[in-house]
Amino acid sequence: MRWLVGWSSIAANFGTAGAVGASEEGRTVHPVGAQLLWGDPDPLWAVGDWRPDEVRVITAEPHQRPYSAAGAHGPAGAHGPTGSAAVTRLAVLGCCAASDEQLRVGLFAARGGALRHLTAWAGSYTVVVQAGRRITVVGDLAGARPVFYTPWANGTAYATAALPLADLIEAQLDIGHLAALLACPETPEALRDSTPYAGVRRIPPGHALILREGSREITGYEPVASLAVAAPQVEAARAIDGVRDALVEAVRARLTAPRHAPETLPPDPGPVPGMGPAERRAARGAPAPGIGADLSGGSASSTLALLAAGLPGVPGTVLGHGTGAGERLLAVTFNDLATSGHELREQELERARAIAADPRLHHVVVAAGEEGLPYANLESGPLTDEPAPSLVTAERHRGRLAAGSADHFTGAGARQVLDAHPARLADLLLDRRRRHLLRPVTALARSERPSPQALFVPLTVYRAARKLARTPYRTGLETAADHLLLANRPGPALRNGAVGASLAALAWSRPGPAARWLTGEALAEVSVRLTEAAARPTSVQRPGEARARAALSRHAFDHRILEQAAEIRSQRLHAPFLDNQVVRACRDLPESLRVQPGARAAVLRTVLAGTGIHDLPPGWGSPTHASTAVAARAGLRAALPNLLALFEAPLLADAGLVEARVVRKALRAASEGESVPLDGLADLISTELWLRRLLSRRGTCWTGTAAPRQRAVAGGVPRRPTLQS
Repeated sequence: MRWLVGWSSIAANFGTAGAVGASEEGRTVHPVGAQLLWGDPDPLWAVGDWRPDEVRVITAEPHQRPYSAAGAHGPAGAHGPTGSAAVTRLAVLGCCAASDEQLRVGLFAARGGALRHLTAWAGSYTVVVQAGRRITVVGDLAGARPVFYTPWANGTAYATAALPLADLIEAQLDIGHLAALLACPETPEALRDSTPYAGVRRIPPGHALILREGSREITGYEPVASLAVAAPQVEAARAIDGVRDALVEAVRARLTAPRHAPETLPPDPGPVPGMGPAERRAARGAPAPGIGADLSGGSASSTLALLAAGLPGVPGTVLGHGTGAGERLLAVTFNDLATSGHELREQELERARAIAADPRLHHVVVAAGEEGLPYANLESGPLTDEPAPSLVTAERHRGRLAAGSADHFTGAGARQVLDAHPARLADLLLDRRRRHLLRPVTALARSERPSPQALFVPLTVYRAARKLARTPYRTGLETAADHLLLANRPGPALRNGAVGASLAALAWSRPGPAARWLTGEALAEVSVRLTEAAARPTSVQRPGEARARAALSRHAFDHRILEQAAEIRSQRLHAPFLDNQVVRACRDLPESLRVQPGARAAVLRTVLAGTGIHDLPPGWGSPTHASTAVAARAGLRAALPNLLALFEAPLLADAGLVEARVVRKALRAASEGESVPLDGLADLISTELWLRRLLSRRGTCWTGTAAPRQRAVAGGVPRRPTLQS
């Protein structure tokens, strides 16, 4: 896991020791395995296996022109100027397409207080700016690169991971946050700015953390849609052109960035019988050098593969095919042999083979049996920063990524930035554009099985959208708080399928799929959070825009945890659809275009056509959700004995969040094919799994004479605690 950490403190609190990372009374503390980017009085570290090209520092001294440094070894590193209160410098970590000159311009603009332009470069990165004793840490729009902070040493410590800060202050678990994460995972008002660690906070997506000698401020840099004034509509053709340009630049940023071979790797085991090149690389813990992408997973990932293969430069280097320029891009298709649906798998494989017939692509099919099912090998995963449902599928993804390249493209986030959240139907009604609801509600009606009730689907959906459009923000949250109290009680049967999901999403807030298994005490605590949020002043947002941003933030959060859980040494996962510029370009798409059936595939077809790619196989862009649900149920059935043992005496029950008997009953019901929300069970299982990994860890993230005496949550989970808000 890679992360960035630093702090801003009051200078008078630091002794005369002058050591980098000084705490109080001349003692020192610094993170384990870190490289120093700049030193006291406000130090900054990069922790983990950062590549040299992923860490850049630009420094401007008084009366001097800014100069640049890569990593901690340049002029801005440990041996650079660190004591001047007037020093101005900028650190950018990650994949950033900005040139050094652009970073210099950005540095001087940020010194004057401008922030938004720091997020306008192609790529995915974190920016830290120091101007004298003012520190500014800029988060991204999606939430894939979050920023956390906590009070420490009469100042503020910040990081791009929550666990190191929890270790620093020896934090205990915030059970109230875990309850909110299970009850309302897509409701920012319930989660607020908390984390699983008491005292550690996060800044919202689209915001920046500003520190000035002990004080802190959180400010937004992105305009928010108002309920009264709709954002100006961009013409559809021009908006799609913007998406194309943003995607091409995002892919080019990864292709043109210098790529370095790992400095040290375990020795190659040599030609082992039955072990090919990919297996030997996996045994050594290293992916293939070069660029790769997924061909399984839908239209978004294949779009990235085709864009990467079509751009000029060095698309990739496939082991055994030479080392020069012009090598082919490694395209990976996942073939799940442990589930039914042979016909669907064959159709996906045929589409992948048709795309990979391009001479610029080298196609690899990864066949997986039961070891590739969800819930497989749960006992061997790493500890992630926070819990997320992706923990139960990490082994499945790790098997696919092991056959990939050192830089691997994934289409994560495309659905959230391109598709229409159902609540956007209410936004169309607010703008009095009722005619644009005709095609989406008709498509929903067609998705239902023929029945008398299907005839009333368009009217039912229209009424729900109109109700949401007429419901004020405060009323919507208060109503959601009341409904949450009844989430674990039997109620009227709800619709299944696309219609049921759309109707449930037409609300300011809705319970998560795991809420039905939480205790009344836990639901009451989250209900109080929603009621308090409703009473706080806030900028009134349009319901569709607000719910869409919340869904994107939730997905970006899960993707970040997946990166940590399925991490392969020396590999980088790239999700261009979560980049700032791509998110902005997709937000310009008219709502009337988004809500149309098949809008995502149509937009991506136009993007590819604009880059000269026209020949796509039949069925390209068709949804693939059914195979995911089948794999989840098959994996749960295969892992049922282990899962029942996991919930024999669960830590979630010790914390008062669930009753073990109720969860075990739900697991058995799901394995027998009953209609049980599998995503809710994934939430519960992943949270229980994360708690066990957290409490069994040894050591902390810090060292030095002032290092914390114990790791975070060393005391364990108390029996039936009072929930913390």
